[in-house]
Amino acid sequence: MSDKVKTEFQKAKKNRIFQDVVEQIQEAILNGTLNPGDVLPPERELQETFNVSRGTLREALRVLENKGLIEIRLGTGGGARVKEAGTAQLTETLALMLHSGALPVLDIGEFREGMEGKIASLAALRATPKDIKNIEKLLKNALKIAEKGEADYQDFLRADEAIHKEIATIARNLVYQYLMEVVHDNIQRYYNQFLDFSVSRLAENCEDLKNLVKAVCEHRSEDAGSIAEEHVRRFNIRMRAKEALSAQKSESKK
Repeated sequence: MSDKVKTEFQKAKKNRIFQDVVEQIQEAILNGTLNPGDVLPPERELQETFNVSRGTLREALRVLENKGLIEIRLGTGGGARVKEAGTAQLTETLALMLHSGALPVLDIGEFREGMEGKIASLAALRATPKDIKNIEKLLKNALKIAEKGEADYQDFLRADEAIHKEIATIARNLVYQYLMEVVHDNIQRYYNQFLDFSVSRLAENCEDLKNLVKAVCEHRSEDAGSIAEEHVRRFNIRMRAKEALSAQKSESKK
């Protein structure tokens, strides 16, 4: 990795100075002209190259830092340095929107049906003997918790979540794995607001998990995908029904 890289930046276009600075540096990073560990030229040199003020340049660098493309170090040997690509920025916005409850229940449901069905199908195709052993152990734990009944439903949900995340790991697709993690790490608010839990629903969920894990372990890809989609679909129908009921009650109070 070089400490200083000569990059052919151009003067920023006057009608969109700030955006142009961001886009030029971003493109240099994404196309490999700048690599992880490379240090951008000093501020004064960048100002002259882009023909921008110090304030405009610093704001552009802050945007690039927020995107996770660079890190800005202070002091001797400091400066703007290109970062290794990470997953935090990939998932941060979606995580915040889910956690805040800003996304419609319908949108989340449609997304999860397709995503979890595809993940289960891939997992069934790619499961190794070690994977099967791991997921059967997680299922055994979930069923043991379920035997305690509705009072331990939160513990069961965490065990259920562990199974879904493990299936995403078995699928061996990093994009699906990241998305599964961010959804399940932040969807609890929707469950609390739009789902009513009961012993019968707990039993139904257990049956779904047993069928899903069995299909994955037996490498029945199509069945695994269908089971996962139907499992999510039923939850979505109930969540939408309660959402509609809550909306009606709020409207009647006005």
